[in-house]
Amino acid sequence: MLSACWNDDTPDPAAEASPYPVYEETGLSPFSPPVETTFVRQTSEDMDKLFGQLPGESMEDNRWTRLYADILGIKIKYAWLAKGDLYAQKLGVNVASGDIPDVVRVNALQLRQLSDAGKIQDLTSVYESYATPLTKQTLSEEGNGPFEAATVDGKLMGIPDTSSSIERANFLWIRQDWLDALGLEPPRTIADVLAISKAFTEQDPDRNGKDDTYGLAVTNYLFDPVAGITGFMAGFKAYPKLWMLDESGKLVFGGIQPEAKQALQALQEQYRAGRLDSEFGIKDGAKVRSDAAAGRLGLVYGEQWASFWVQGSVENNPEARWQAYPIVSITGDPPSVPLSFSTEYFFAVRSDYKHPEAIVKLINLHLEKNWGATAEYETYYSTPLPVWGESPVTPYPAKKNLNAYRQLELARRTGDASVLKAEAKAIQKNIDTYLAGGADKMSGWGWERTYGPQGAFAILDQYEKNGQLLYERFVGGPTPTMIQKKVILDNLLNETYIDIILGRPIDNFDRFVDEWRRLGGDRMTAEVNAWYAARGTRAP
Repeated sequence: MLSACWNDDTPDPAAEASPYPVYEETGLSPFSPPVETTFVRQTSEDMDKLFGQLPGESMEDNRWTRLYADILGIKIKYAWLAKGDLYAQKLGVNVASGDIPDVVRVNALQLRQLSDAGKIQDLTSVYESYATPLTKQTLSEEGNGPFEAATVDGKLMGIPDTSSSIERANFLWIRQDWLDALGLEPPRTIADVLAISKAFTEQDPDRNGKDDTYGLAVTNYLFDPVAGITGFMAGFKAYPKLWMLDESGKLVFGGIQPEAKQALQALQEQYRAGRLDSEFGIKDGAKVRSDAAAGRLGLVYGEQWASFWVQGSVENNPEARWQAYPIVSITGDPPSVPLSFSTEYFFAVRSDYKHPEAIVKLINLHLEKNWGATAEYETYYSTPLPVWGESPVTPYPAKKNLNAYRQLELARRTGDASVLKAEAKAIQKNIDTYLAGGADKMSGWGWERTYGPQGAFAILDQYEKNGQLLYERFVGGPTPTMIQKKVILDNLLNETYIDIILGRPIDNFDRFVDEWRRLGGDRMTAEVNAWYAARGTRAP
């Protein structure tokens, strides 16, 4: 698909000495003369630590910037760098004024603002002409939704910085040692989950003689990827963050459906019975994670990386054992597993920048050197330091982790390690470290719990094969009412849900639904359905 060869048979001594291949793909051809492309960049303490471990490398001068310069003739420059909230503030000012770099990474609302102001250019033909087959395959791995979200008035105004919806699948993580201590079986229904939560709260599962444990872990942001309520509510066929199809084929918002009311009532009963931390309403994810590490929590709904989130409890107590299980339903039938639309950012190009194809070429090369025919995974992705993050663009295949699990499982089943590609090999090394049982075994514990034979990805593999994955149906850009009202409506939902769990009358849900519809929800629903009708009924 991508080749590294010369266009003729004439030897080129300079080329023979070059450490880089030469690509025939138009999307990997060098600019001549070289061009400069400016970005802005959010930095972090983790990034500072990374560069501290990489002598001779910095944000402006590293293995990726050198690769882009040497192969593509693109010199990366940063107009400015900033951390945390300061970055968001500065970017907001830049977007509002239209004073943006050559390429800027923006959210859907900012993309719309820049497009409406005429500050960015149409990339439709640029993407079609310069994206390599690998790029087109990768960015469309979960469908055309990311491109629809980047399309304004029929024009592709940004290249989607695609993320992975499938990685947002929920699992039920349980203290297996507590289950065993109390003689309990893994849950098959929501009733079983509630019974386990009751036992973990009331029957002293850690055998320390103290009333200091809870069942279900919940944070004050109810939809956190770990210790949120997304997986629990799915057991009631409630999907509070999704636009989904109703029986008539229309899009409806899951957060106002009657199933959500039923799930909230169950959580309220848990709170009243003392099976949720009485302070959950003021505890963020970091505080709840500390409770898990201290051995006070035994049930956590969360994504595949929750193994690393709960690992502190095992480090503090070697007897602690966590196991991932599939989420369950009130009926015992396999539930749908909600996957919210995950592509939230887009690369836009300033309207007067003369080389819009540069952003596509950067994406092409990043994918090629990590997952293409000339990939050098241990040089450009993980050394095992996460050097992929040095690049201003970091695209990746949405199903790369699931595919790595499938390679690992095939190797385990056949005994043939040659089936393992670069990423799967790196994961297997981490698992081997844990299985070896040495002093550093905990560095591999979370990897084994996620990618092992009974890990989270074994469950995700079954979710997909069983057709349980429920993808978001609305994948367009923000509608006019969303731009004006979505933040208000989201806050209203969060506040109402928490109030009900904490004991407000369950009928408050009905008043919330009326208010949500009146404050803009009905208009938003009409706009979403107009988009869906114009788009056709293809699945995202």
